[in-house]
Amino acid sequence: MRCFADASPPAPRAVSTASSPSRPRLTERPVPFPATSTNSESGKYVKSLVFGGLDGIITTFAVVAASVGGSLSTDVILLMGFANLIADGLSMGFGDFLSSQAEFEYTRAEHKREKWELDNSPEGEKQEMVELYIKRGMTQADAESVIEVMSKYKNFFLDVMMVEELGLMPPDESDSPAKNGLVTFLAFVLFGFIPLTSYVLAGATGASDAANFVAACVLTAFTMLALGASKARFTNQSMLKSALLMLLNGGMAAVAAYLVSWGIAEALGG
Repeated sequence: MRCFADASPPAPRAVSTASSPSRPRLTERPVPFPATSTNSESGKYVKSLVFGGLDGIITTFAVVAASVGGSLSTDVILLMGFANLIADGLSMGFGDFLSSQAEFEYTRAEHKREKWELDNSPEGEKQEMVELYIKRGMTQADAESVIEVMSKYKNFFLDVMMVEELGLMPPDESDSPAKNGLVTFLAFVLFGFIPLTSYVLAGATGASDAANFVAACVLTAFTMLALGASKARFTNQSMLKSALLMLLNGGMAAVAAYLVSWGIAEALGG
């Protein structure tokens, strides 16, 4: 808003950009890098959600494709599909729980070990970090200066040691391996049900087996594209590329299952 000349001191002269077009205006600010949700509470479970959903929909659709390739009935497709949902879902969820728990316990053990070494041999740990930074191109004087400042803040320095020396992120006590496993199981069942939807509704729709399979293919393809696009939001990848890779992954699995089942059925029938 403009001010009256007699009510306030003269405003400072704005920097002219006419003589130096490459120089940004004083009011301009650098554009920040796009933020992601990988550090949010919900972002912790994105991996379990995406991979659980992807495994669920691919394995169930592979069962459907194999059953169609072997000319099996709708009842058999539903029987095998739901059996796969529960059995594989439990296996995937429990497996994710065990792997997450093992990773957390290992990271926490390494954190305790580094803390003990820092408490009992601080100079030795500082020297290790100095040598590490020198290998990365710092001069000895700069490396010693940086480490001397960081070591004043023990918890911060300990976290840096975890990352720099071991390549491990500090353990997050809020992580829950049980929640990871539950998310994986639920995602597996939820997304794995999609290829079976047309067959579950076959009695109400009266659609033919061929129409049910086409519907399963379409629903599965769109879901895998959506999963791929969702994954890209958390990884800063191209949404199109990620979606197409998901579709390619599922498509290859389904085609392989169909051809194997068809080949075995032909061989047995012959």
